[in-house]
Amino acid sequence: MELKTLPGTQLIVSELCLGTGSMGSTLPQDEAFRLLDLFVELGGNFLDTALVYANWLPIERSISEKTLGIWMRARKNRGKIVVATKGAHPELSTMDIPRMSPEEITGDVEASLSHLQVETIDLYYLHRDDPRRPVEEIMETLQTQVVAGKIRYAACSNWRADRLSAAQAYARDRGYDGFVADSMLWNAAVVNPEPVAEQTMVTMNAYLHRFHTETGMAAVPYSSQAGGLFQKMASGALDRARAAESRIYPLDLNERRFARIQNLAAEMDLSITQVVLGYLLSQPFVTVPVIGSRTPAQLRDSVSAAGVRLPHGTAGADVLG
Repeated sequence: MELKTLPGTQLIVSELCLGTGSMGSTLPQDEAFRLLDLFVELGGNFLDTALVYANWLPIERSISEKTLGIWMRARKNRGKIVVATKGAHPELSTMDIPRMSPEEITGDVEASLSHLQVETIDLYYLHRDDPRRPVEEIMETLQTQVVAGKIRYAACSNWRADRLSAAQAYARDRGYDGFVADSMLWNAAVVNPEPVAEQTMVTMNAYLHRFHTETGMAAVPYSSQAGGLFQKMASGALDRARAAESRIYPLDLNERRFARIQNLAAEMDLSITQVVLGYLLSQPFVTVPVIGSRTPAQLRDSVSAAGVRLPHGTAGADVLG
């Protein structure tokens, strides 16, 4: 895999980021370690986790972060890994109550440092936003953590373009780095924004895409393969009833999108996975998709997309329609 520098930082990351949300929970520790080892073997160094990951299961809290910390300690490779984690997520039982106070952000940073067994977090995301809380307070809290050496760079996840713009303007006026990356739900599928909004997630849209294009801020999209939607369509393994029930990916629109993906794959001699991830890798700003592989075969398939670039004047953004 190629390495790239996240704009505005000294972080040199692999072209793809491995999501570790299931590691230590539905993916047992030994299997997680094998997958992490393989990712490094394939040239990866960028790992994504979160304080809240797997807390929806009746198991030890923050097990994803803890598993990653145990692995880095066992492999003695902390200096070679770029670790990203996320905090300030609402409690899962009260998703309508934000957790974005200075005390909550600071407490979550400390917890993640302990779980990961590190002194500094390379990239720290605010997992959600609280639009009622002033961006000035949020950015000052994050800057305090940067100055204290707890985090190297701050990022955000599920923030709207207007809030991002306001936060960056405040940080710029004070000489802070501000946010250096933004994570949103984004993939090659047609997304129905209504059920996504119900879950306080933010999808890539025209306003957010314009913000990234104009500022050059890195995008680190999650659900980058739409849960394997198009791969399942290609293999005949798609459970149509379950897919329709999810409401996030309208089946009729995505079947038409799949036909275009198939045509492009045939024209360029690419796999479905290579087209799907290549769509994100071909954007006019640095984009590092988070891949959610659970098996070595899935991981190798996803990593095969590294280096793929789709044609067209807008670097692939309009190829799929």
